[in-house]
Amino acid sequence: MHWVINMSPISLINGFLLILSLRTGLHTIGVADAVTLSSTGSSVSFDSISYFISPYSSGTLSLEGLDLSTCVSVRGLYPVTLLSDAKAESNFSVVMETFRAVDDVFQAGFMQIIYAPNASVFEDDDIASYGVKTTRTLDESAAVPQGPYFMSASTGDVYMAYRLYSDFGGSFTEAVFATPEGSFTALSAAIEGSASLTIGVPSRLYYTASAEQPLAGVRVGIKDIYDIAGVKTGNGNRAFYNLYPPAAANSVVVQKLVDAGAIIVGKQKTSQFANGQMATADWVDYHSPFNARGDGYQDPSSSSSGAGSSMGTYPWLDIAVGSDTGGSIRGPSQLQGLFGNRPTHDAVELTGVMPLSPILDTAGFLTRDPKLWATAQEVLYGPLPAYDAYPSRILTYDFPTNASSAASGLALDFLAKLQSFLSANVSFMNLTSQWTSSGPANTTSSLTSLLNVTYAIIVSKQQTRLVRDPFYADYAAVHDGRRPFIDPSPLVRWTYADSQPDSALDEALYNKTLFMDWFNSNVLVPDPVTCSNAFMIYFTGTGMSNARNQYPRPPTVPFGFSSGRISVFAEVPDSVFPIGQAPYFSNITQHEEYLPVAVDILAAKGCDAIIAKLANDLVAAGILNVTQAGQTIYGGDVLHKREVDEQ
Repeated sequence: MHWVINMSPISLINGFLLILSLRTGLHTIGVADAVTLSSTGSSVSFDSISYFISPYSSGTLSLEGLDLSTCVSVRGLYPVTLLSDAKAESNFSVVMETFRAVDDVFQAGFMQIIYAPNASVFEDDDIASYGVKTTRTLDESAAVPQGPYFMSASTGDVYMAYRLYSDFGGSFTEAVFATPEGSFTALSAAIEGSASLTIGVPSRLYYTASAEQPLAGVRVGIKDIYDIAGVKTGNGNRAFYNLYPPAAANSVVVQKLVDAGAIIVGKQKTSQFANGQMATADWVDYHSPFNARGDGYQDPSSSSSGAGSSMGTYPWLDIAVGSDTGGSIRGPSQLQGLFGNRPTHDAVELTGVMPLSPILDTAGFLTRDPKLWATAQEVLYGPLPAYDAYPSRILTYDFPTNASSAASGLALDFLAKLQSFLSANVSFMNLTSQWTSSGPANTTSSLTSLLNVTYAIIVSKQQTRLVRDPFYADYAAVHDGRRPFIDPSPLVRWTYADSQPDSALDEALYNKTLFMDWFNSNVLVPDPVTCSNAFMIYFTGTGMSNARNQYPRPPTVPFGFSSGRISVFAEVPDSVFPIGQAPYFSNITQHEEYLPVAVDILAAKGCDAIIAKLANDLVAAGILNVTQAGQTIYGGDVLHKREVDEQ
């Protein structure tokens, strides 16, 4: 916490004259009955690493017999390490090396002061090489988790250490941390020399996963359409953010994660009101996040843009929460080489979440690790029935038939390995032909004709009523009847909604239900042994460049039916599997770079768990990989973050 006051001579004279005028009665100024002053935490640089020190005490330690004369400190705060496990006393070196290996917050400087259950057993020679200067036995009554802290020399209070990271990819809207009351507040810290928002993450050593809290210590980013208690929800719109107060309670989704031990570190950017937007053309109120893959200037996809960007960029973040109405999780996952899921519709209650369409909205995750992905899904959707056997049929849809490109070759190679792994039969599916031959008797429309405007009608008509109209009214009430600014994409959709009669929504919902009932009875059908009678697979992340320094046509209404709309209308789970990466020539770097390649896998309604299980089994079999953050799905520094002196 730093206060710097700079006043010029003229400012000092003006200030003196103002004080003089107040004292001589030219002006009258009221004096508040009470003045409040509170700490919001502080930031420090410790061995060239930036930290945020929480303003909330985690507990109090005894200072008796503690020699601090040779220890470093800042404003009376001393870096310390707490060891809660008695085994650490006999395996000090192993424990310290483990701490450094598993935790990015812990560093050698925290070892200058050690609190342990029985510090007297430490051999001075053993611990001196680690920079330990003084030790103290940890009182049994001090119920403080192990890990690095900053301790007050005057009170013995210890405060959590948060390592600070730069959001150089522009993924977040706000950094937050939890208060003792269970709400959240802004993390007020900055990294010296960084022009970006700063995010703080607490030590992983504070948390231990358990059956009750399987996500303990897992760092999570939250899309800015989900309410977080104490934090404003902006929905990607500046006027909306400034108009309404902070949320009074967590959304159901956020609360489930918090109850499971997850650590919410910040809110992440969404394209405006969760509508699809292109990076250069449509993002006006806020700058679109950056996709770290390839040349670093590819479109990140939307609307869960911040979620995808963060997971593709930052190794210190574990998982991100997005939403998928028409592809808002799947698109960013495909383009950034992540595991991502659109779940079975209604898998989790969406109270406290801005709606695009309650009929189509879903909440899901984007992550690099399918094991964590499966755990998070179980937390959010609840335990689902376990199935030991997989479907023995694979239905391909919009899938390549020859290796005409590196990406299509990867897709065919994955399909062959999947077929072998499942011992399955593969059959090509022509959905439109099957609809024509076996579709409902009460319609003569082709599939593409029936569903051409269905999505556009549902999302535009429902969001105008549920979000736009009350927002416009509230904004006008405090701005003399004015309207707020809206980005081009949602505005086009809302304008289209106004041109359609209310009866159009009823017809769209009828057509959506017609397709859902047919699909769930004829294509992906529940099975008592394998949950789903088949897996359906389509080709999505094709490794094609879509650079953000282009000026595409203006946004249009999202008409049409495609592979990505199947799960939207049928309410079945649809998950992205990153299968590799393909080369392309970048006009920006003038080099060959690599972009992710992915496929999507669908199963019958309610069979989310078997898709997550398949992902983990394929990783165990070496068919899929846990992806990494960085320039490629296998890691590597993000291009624009490389420094000359590091090369």
